[in-house]
Amino acid sequence: MTSSSPPKPSQETELPQAVEETEETEETTDDLVDKLESRRVVPLRHPWRWVASAVVLVLLAQAAHALTTNDAFQWDAFGYWFTRPVVVEGLLLTLQLTGLSAVFGLLGGIVLALMRLSRNPVLQSVAWAYIWLFRSIPLIVLLLFLANITALYATLSLGVPFGPSFVEFSANDLLSFYMVAVLGLSLNEAAYAAEIVRSGIISVDQSQLEAASALGLPKGRQYRRIILPQATRAIIPAYANQLIGLLKGTSVVYITSLLELFGVVQSQASINSGQIIPLLMVGTIWYIVLTSLLSVVQYYLERYFSRGALRTVPPTPFQRLRSRLRTTGVAR
Repeated sequence: MTSSSPPKPSQETELPQAVEETEETEETTDDLVDKLESRRVVPLRHPWRWVASAVVLVLLAQAAHALTTNDAFQWDAFGYWFTRPVVVEGLLLTLQLTGLSAVFGLLGGIVLALMRLSRNPVLQSVAWAYIWLFRSIPLIVLLLFLANITALYATLSLGVPFGPSFVEFSANDLLSFYMVAVLGLSLNEAAYAAEIVRSGIISVDQSQLEAASALGLPKGRQYRRIILPQATRAIIPAYANQLIGLLKGTSVVYITSLLELFGVVQSQASINSGQIIPLLMVGTIWYIVLTSLLSVVQYYLERYFSRGALRTVPPTPFQRLRSRLRTTGVAR
């Protein structure tokens, strides 16, 4: 017996069927496209965003209304005191204290951070003890202790340790109120800056250190050329926040009889008892202005140091505004 297979359809028969199916598919696709084009695209609704925006705007309007209509703020007295020479002198003293303490504190923090990262157990222990101690002592207590250090040491000297002294100084002459404020703020700042710098250094990828060591670069050059430039990007946001805290922290130095911005406001409020609120508003507005300026500097520093980490540098607020205005003009 011989088995016979079913006859296969010829190629001439398959070709017309494929053409017909293709035409039907094209017609179906065209119909779907026409239907989709005829429908109006409805954007995704976000009603709760509008609700939240309305609530925030109402609260802002109430706050603005309360500030402008309440006579207790005495805005005429605020305008009188805002640029008075005594207030400007206190403001300049605040800037001096902030600048000097920030520089000395950052330098001390870098040294302490490197000591903590050292393989020397003595340096590690000393740095850890310093950070632990000065982060534990409140700033106001530290300033009071330094202001009364003359009760413990009437004279300070330079000489051989545990031996004779070559030069002696009177503690009262050396530790003025200004020096006490700068010293106290710097010691306190160094403890916090050390942890900020250390966190930035350890955030650098370990492979960078391995590559630098493989190239035979000295340890100091590794930190200067490779580690610190990359760590700076992580250090800037945290230290800028710490610097703003330092700016506001200068307000406690009035306990050493040093009249910076808050000290001037407090002393003038005690003399002019009927103008306490406007004087407090003077100090508040000046602190807001200084903090805003520091925030602007922080933004541009972060933008500058992000050039090697991001493909495109984010636009500045002025560039974004210009782009939106240009887009609005084109749309019109």
